[in-house]
Amino acid sequence: MTSRRTLITTLFASAVAATGLPAWAQTAPVTLLNVSYDPTRELYVEYNAAFAKHWKAKTGQDVTIKQSHGGSGKQARSIIDGLDADVATLALAGDTDALHNNGGWIPKDWQKRLPHNSSPYTSTIVLVTRAGNPKNIKDWDDLIRPDVKVITPNPKTSGGARWNYLAAWEFAKRKCGSEAKAKEFVGKLYDNVPVLDSGARGSSITFAQRAQGDVFISWENEAYLLEKEFGNKVDFVYPSLSILAEPAVTVVDKNVDKKGTRAVAQAYLEYLYTEEAQDIIGKNFYRPISAKAQAKYAKQLPKLNLFKIEEAFGGWEQAAKVHFADGGSFDQIYTKK
Repeated sequence: MTSRRTLITTLFASAVAATGLPAWAQTAPVTLLNVSYDPTRELYVEYNAAFAKHWKAKTGQDVTIKQSHGGSGKQARSIIDGLDADVATLALAGDTDALHNNGGWIPKDWQKRLPHNSSPYTSTIVLVTRAGNPKNIKDWDDLIRPDVKVITPNPKTSGGARWNYLAAWEFAKRKCGSEAKAKEFVGKLYDNVPVLDSGARGSSITFAQRAQGDVFISWENEAYLLEKEFGNKVDFVYPSLSILAEPAVTVVDKNVDKKGTRAVAQAYLEYLYTEEAQDIIGKNFYRPISAKAQAKYAKQLPKLNLFKIEEAFGGWEQAAKVHFADGGSFDQIYTKK
């Protein structure tokens, strides 16, 4: 009897060690909060179900993942102000950096903790038009025509809006030859913006459901979702140049250590890099980093002429300082309206 009890105890201890969880947590249900940005709603509905099934099979533990969505910058501010996020899956590294810079919620080197600078998928920015493209929108310079109304969210609160802004700026700089000309170009573009929603999903609703604007500057995955839902009402085009968007993910260290959820939260993010998750990512119109998933979704996610923020703007810290900080180029452009 003693030998049998010892064997059971040893096997249980081994299982605990394999998962990295304390013994009591093997059966106690756990809840995570993933604070994300607007257009990831559909992606994480499917991913959360897959991870919960995987974790249950691996550990015997039930896990529930709750979601919070909104403009990426606004979501970062919510965590800084006390929203109890276990993980943050925001639209850009600059918003995630804010979690370190404002309260030390994560370490400075957070991007080194997961592969690909903690970006398990990428995306880009496209132009969504009305069905049949009646204004003949082909590229960024069509967005400054006086007969075109543009829908895009507010770059002060939305990560997607910052990608939009920087993609338009770099296009103009390359075409017109100077920063001054780029600023003038982007100013004309915002002269054509009738309303600034706080996040990308809000702008999507403004364009598709409220029928405002002639063109919506959109995440690629959001454009595909609009095409699925409003296929007879919208089209979209790829501009000649766009930006490589690299949404970033991190455990929120202060919160997981307080709540005792670090092991599950870390596993939740690591699972994004598995082939099952990469397939879910491609299915939801994000660009996977796995070669297998890239090959599977190559037709729907074609190779494009994309630039990186580091090469054009010196990275997010510099871009935020020059363009999106109080008094930066966006404020200078928009306050003139």
